[in-house]
Order: sequence, then C-alpha cells, then structure tokens
Amino acid sequence: MGDQEKNRPKNEMGVCAAMLLTAVLVMSGCASDLPRIWKTPGTSVSAAVPWVPPPEAVPESTHKTAPMTLPEDILKSGRSLSLLDIVDIALRNNPETAAAWAQSRSAAAAYGSQKGEYYPQVGATAGTGYLHGYTDNGKTAYNQRNSLAALELNWLLFDFGGREASLDEVREALIAADWSHNAVIQKVILEVEKAYYGYVTAKVLIDAQQATYKEAETNLAAARDRHHAGVATIADVLQAKTALAQAKLTLDRLQGQMHTTRGALATAMGLAANTPYDIGIPAGEIPLKETLEKVDAYLAQAEKQRPDLAAARAQARKAGAHVRKVEAGAYPSINGTASWGNTYYGTTALYKDNYSGALQLSVPIFTGFSQRHNLARARADEEATRARLSSLAQQVVLEVWTSYYNLKTAEQCVRTSEDLIQSATESYQVALGRYKAGVGSILDLLSAQSALESARAQRAQANADWFVSLAQLAHDTGTLNISSSGTLEMVPITMEKVKKP
Repeated sequence: MGDQEKNRPKNEMGVCAAMLLTAVLVMSGCASDLPRIWKTPGTSVSAAVPWVPPPEAVPESTHKTAPMTLPEDILKSGRSLSLLDIVDIALRNNPETAAAWAQSRSAAAAYGSQKGEYYPQVGATAGTGYLHGYTDNGKTAYNQRNSLAALELNWLLFDFGGREASLDEVREALIAADWSHNAVIQKVILEVEKAYYGYVTAKVLIDAQQATYKEAETNLAAARDRHHAGVATIADVLQAKTALAQAKLTLDRLQGQMHTTRGALATAMGLAANTPYDIGIPAGEIPLKETLEKVDAYLAQAEKQRPDLAAARAQARKAGAHVRKVEAGAYPSINGTASWGNTYYGTTALYKDNYSGALQLSVPIFTGFSQRHNLARARADEEATRARLSSLAQQVVLEVWTSYYNLKTAEQCVRTSEDLIQSATESYQVALGRYKAGVGSILDLLSAQSALESARAQRAQANADWFVSLAQLAHDTGTLNISSSGTLEMVPITMEKVKKP
C-alpha cells in the first residue's frame, strides 16, 4: 500500500507529461505552415528599385483551366448555331453569371445562418485537470484530479426587434443578390445578341457584295462586247475593269471584317476566337409592327421588371432594416441561460450533478457614444442608398425613352431601305439594258451599280439595327424571359415574339 502511494505521484506526473506532449503535437500540427508565414517578405531597398518577391510568394499554379469548347449536346447535333444556342453557351461559360450566382447562394446561406438567432444555442464542454500541491509549509503533499462534462444553453428571448431587423436585413440582401444575378444574365444576353447580329450583318454584307461583284463582271462583259462591236471605246472597258477591281477589294475587306466579328462572337460565348462553329442566318422578313405601344407602357414595364431597379429597392430596404437593428441596440435585451453537467472527482466513481438556470436582463447604459454615432452612420447610409435608387430610376427612364425611339427610327429605316433597294435594283436593270442597247453610257451604268451596292449595305445595316434596337428595348424594360421550354426569348409588351433563326 505504501509503495502504491509513493508511486502515485510518479504516475500522475507521467500522465501530465503525456498530456503536455499531446498538446505540443497538436500545436505543432496547427503551426505546420509557421516557417513560411514567419519569414518576412521584405520590401524594396528604395523607391526606384522594384521589389523582388521571395520564392514562396510566387508559387506555381496547380490549377489548369481546361479550354472552353462547344457543349457536347450541340456538337452532336451538328446543326448551325441559332441565337438561342449562342445565348445558352454564353450563359454556361460566362464568369460574370457564375460569380453573380455564387453571390446569391452566399446571401442565401447568410440568411439561413441569421435564422439561427431565433433558436437556443446549445454547446457542450468537457475537460480534465490534475493538480499536485503542498500544504503546511510544504510538509504535506496532495494530488487532485477532476473531470467535468456539461451542457450549456443560451437563448435570446427579447431584444426590442433587433433580431427581427437583422433577419430582415440579410433577407433583403438575398433578394438584392438574386435580382443582381438576373441583371447580369440580361446584360450577358444583350452583349451576345449584339455580337451575334454583328456577325450576321457581316455575312449578309458579303453575300450582297458577291452579288455586286457578279454584276461588275456582267458590266465588264457588256463593255467588251460593245468594244468588239466598235460601238464603245477602250475607256468603257477600263472603267468597267476598275469597278470590278473595286468590288473585289471591298469583298476582301468584308471577308476580313467577318472573321473579326466571328472571333468577337466566339469570345462573347466564352470560347476561344479560333473555335470552329457556324451560325444560321435568320430567314424571312423582319416581324415589324405597324405601331409600337406608347412609351409610357414601356416605362411602366421597366418600373415593374427591371432587375437592377428591383435590386436597388431591396438594397434600400436592407439599409432601412439596418437602421432598425442599430436602434434596437439602445434598448435592453432578455436572455435565458441554463446548464447541466457532472463533475467527477479523482479516479473513483464519485461525481456530483451541477445545474443552473437564469434570466438575464442586459441594459446598455453607456457605450462611449458609439451607439449614437452608429445610428447616425446607419441613417446616412440609408439616405445614400435611397439617393442611388432615385438616380437609377431616372437613368432607367432615360434608357427606355432612348431605346424606344431608337427602335422606332430603326423600324422606319428598315421600311425606307426596302424602298431604296427596290428602286436601286430597277435603276440598275434599266441602266444595264440601255447600255447594252447602245443608248446609255458606261458612267450611268456604273453609277447605278454603285447605288445598288450602297442600297444593299444600307438594308443589311438597317435590319441589324432593328434587331439590336429591339434587344436593347427588351433589356431596358426588363423583359428578357425564359420560356416554359427552358429557352431564352425576348418578350416586349404586346410585341410579337421574334422568331427563332
């Protein structure tokens, strides 16, 4: 028995040493990166000398981004890409939409986290300790080891609306993030549509210029026939050759521009500029309406559906909720606390139950004037947010007003260009017939051909301007929607849907 009592301090010391070693190992594991962060990166030796980073400050990237390609389902179909296909690809690849979606999911997680304040907070604690000491001026030694296990509960019961205001604040932040996500999607769609119609216009201009080139060949053949017949001079042939060369030069330039716009469209889809793909040209006439709705109808639509405007409203409500939260901080709060646990003494089975319960009233009496300044700051932030909302509302009105009249102008330009192409075609045919009959000059023929070439280009540009103006109006009114089939389409007020290419 005496030997056991003598050996007990040594055993207890061994336990303490083991616990200390364990703690050291845990701390070593937590500080495994300490040498890297402990070493100072330093600074430049002077203002004129660039800073040289240490090797650990420029680690090799282990993340390799795979090159973007066309989606497998579109590749397998083997079809030309429609506008909806292009929009789909762009939304899949665009990093802005991915970032906006991640932000909305982060806001959703913050909202779920904030709800936790309505529930009791329960935690568990456990621990063990060993004490070796002396009494009676060091004459008597004693050893004590205690173990503790407990459950603790804290519950906020009442705080004059502060908890509710905090939840309302993060809820409005979530709504704003979701609206912002929608706004980013509409922005990407508009950018892709502009790039798409730029490429379509380039291809249409090439087709038109190829027709002009063939007409120039016809003119040259007619000039040679008249020259061989002795009824025209060599000057007619040379002028026709010049016109043919100019037509070829214009065609070469347009083909170069087409490759540029093609690369721009690939980039808008999030693909490499040299990605192989083909698009379908929209067929059929432009679905013009006799009249548009009144501009006030479009302004009302934008007021209801513009996602960026809705996000700004949510931000204003969020700022108001934050003011209420700060105001509640000046009032008392009531908390309920409770705990239950067991304390074990020594190595025996001796233990005691411990439990407690209380209601706590916390009253902020003096906070160093922080509460007053925090409230002033919150109210100023709310005023700034509402001012930005008013500014955005005015900007939305201007954008809708501008895009509305741009679309009306584009519609009139489409109608005028159709009349222009018809009259220019008839004029060229008459001039060609007169020249072949020997009653017209080569200058009249070349002038008519130039007018027809210009009319074709103007018609192609007018058509593209109409589609882009329609897309811009749809964006500015917030009416870019997803159909029931899951495809994206433009749906302005009472306007017929633009047919798929």
